[in-house]
Amino acid sequence: MRTTLTLDPDVAVKAKRSAARLGKSFKVVVNDALRAGLELSEKPKSKPYRTKAFPMGLKSGYSLDNIGELLAQVEGEDYK
Repeated sequence: MRTTLTLDPDVAVKAKRSAARLGKSFKVVVNDALRAGLELSEKPKSKPYRTKAFPMGLKSGYSLDNIGELLAQVEGEDYK
């Protein structure tokens, strides 16, 4: 299929350099690069990382009702 494609100058330079280095035509290098990029973009994305939450509980004798008191009990009176 014949079509007109406008490349950014930096992309054109890279494609021309790759063509010269690989001994391939500009057309082949551009088609190979597009094919590789399209294959990557069509692959399904990996699932986001998830962790399971576990209730850790609170040791007996401690209460979350007063955080200042809890910190004083756990870390001592000099917690600030």
